[in-house]
Amino acid sequence: MAHHTHEDRDPPEAGHVHEWVDESVDARDDWARRRRKDIPNDKRLFVLACMDERIPVEEVLGLELGDAHVFRNAGGKVTDDVVRSAALTLQFFDTEEIIVVNHTDCGMMSAADEDVVGGLEATVGGEMDDVDLDPALPDLNIGDASIAEWVRMTDDIDEACTAQVAYLADHPLIPDDVTVTGYVYEVESGHLRRPGERIGEEISERV
Repeated sequence: MAHHTHEDRDPPEAGHVHEWVDESVDARDDWARRRRKDIPNDKRLFVLACMDERIPVEEVLGLELGDAHVFRNAGGKVTDDVVRSAALTLQFFDTEEIIVVNHTDCGMMSAADEDVVGGLEATVGGEMDDVDLDPALPDLNIGDASIAEWVRMTDDIDEACTAQVAYLADHPLIPDDVTVTGYVYEVESGHLRRPGERIGEEISERV
């Protein structure tokens, strides 16, 4: 049910004002209590996108407030918390579809791995072995993985988008009947495209 106010609807006819008010009260109650009432988001959709401020996720997907659960992180990467959030919305909030939105000129393609690792290590004054990666799980560390693998820089945005879709579609916590789709947002044109339908190598690959 869409989130709306009195101003969004036509004024009532004479003798029907109470019905108009009751509809507004009921709609507001549904909006405020949708989790308790087991009301899913309006599009039954989970979106994973990059946190880049140039991506108007709702606009390019035609979404309004209440339509989807949107998760944004650096690079629009499938991390453990993305899987956690997707699994919860799919299993308990009746979500049926996942869309991944990556984009050209992504910051995750803007530096060499060694520069990123060096910058992070400099921030903590050396090695990152003792750094808690999840404050809720202080014993969690990256194990045998490298810092560069943990950060997950990107060499090719089209390949990265395809990989994000594959990771989610193949994950055991994502049911097989869930539709998982990926798109690349072109910051230079302001439009989405499918992975692989690039218009220029220089904007899709790391410099």
